[in-house]
Amino acid sequence: MTTAVRISESLVREARLFSAVENRSVTGQIQHWARIGKCAEENPDLTYRLIKDILIGVEELEQGESTEYKFG
Repeated sequence: MTTAVRISESLVREARLFSAVENRSVTGQIQHWARIGKCAEENPDLTYRLIKDILIGVEELEQGESTEYKFG
């Protein structure tokens, strides 16, 4: 489901800049920031890098890119 929301022009301008660097749409960039921000609020002790690595790992699992970890 898609819902329209109002956001400031300054946020849109920033998202436009970052989206060009990250090869995302402006909407995709704002969604990315929202997802990272939500994770950061839910897990205040985690760094941005760790949150991003966890989200990459989740995406890899969803795409079937996993291997069994062998201890020792």
